[in-house]
Amino acid sequence: MSAPTAVLKAELRLFLREPFSLFWIVLFPTVLLTILGLIPSFREPSPDLGGNRVIDLYVPVSVLLATIMAGLMALPPVLSGYRERGILRRMSTTPVRPAALLTAQITLHFAAALLSALLAIATGRLAFGVDLPGHPPGYLLALLLAALSALALGSAVTAVTPTAKATNVAGTIVFFPMMFLAGVWVPVQAMPELLQRIVEYFPFGAASQALNQATEGGWPASAHLGVTAAWAALLIAGAIRWFRWE
Repeated sequence: MSAPTAVLKAELRLFLREPFSLFWIVLFPTVLLTILGLIPSFREPSPDLGGNRVIDLYVPVSVLLATIMAGLMALPPVLSGYRERGILRRMSTTPVRPAALLTAQITLHFAAALLSALLAIATGRLAFGVDLPGHPPGYLLALLLAALSALALGSAVTAVTPTAKATNVAGTIVFFPMMFLAGVWVPVQAMPELLQRIVEYFPFGAASQALNQATEGGWPASAHLGVTAAWAALLIAGAIRWFRWE
C-alpha cells in the first residue's frame, strides 16, 4: 500500500468517527430541504418563478449548501487543528509528506459533499416530485466547480488564520454571506434582477444559476461556469501561496 493511500484510509477512519461533521455535511441540507418542502405554498407553481415551485429552486440550493458546509465548517477546523498541534510539521520530517494528509482531507470532504448532493436530489425527486437534472453532464460540471470553490475557500481561510480558534471564527464569518450568495434565504432566481447580476459575480451565486440551468435541461451559461472556475483557481492560488505548515 502506498503512503498516500495509507494516509487516506487512516483519515477516513477518523472522519467516520465525527458524527457531527457527517450530519452537517451529508444530512443537514436534505433535512432543510424536507422542512421547506413540507410548506404547502412552496409546492405550488409560481408565475413569478416562471411556473416553477419554490421547492424546485431549493434543490440546487441544498446541493450548494452541502459544499459550503464541507468547505467552510468542516474542513478548516481539521486542517488548522493538525497545524496547531504540530502534526503537519512532524510529518514534514517523514517520508509521508504533509501534502498527502491535506489531499486526503480534501478528498474526503469532497466525497461527502457529493454524497450529500445526491441525497438532496433523490429526496427532492422522491418526496416532492422535483425534476431530475435535465442536462446531467452540465449539472455535474457545475457541481464539481462549486465544490472545488468551497473547498478552496475553506483552505484559503485556514491559510490566513494563525490558530484553530481564529479559523473557526473566520469560517463562521464567511459562512453566512456564502449562504446568502447560494440562495439559502432567497433563491437567486427569485432575487431582484439587479441583485441577481451582483450575486452572479460570486462563486455560489454563479453556481446556483448554472445548476438551475442544467436542471432545466440546458448547458450552463459559460459566464456562470467561468466565474465559478475563476474563483476556484484564485482561491486555490491564494491557499497555496499563504498556507503555513506550522
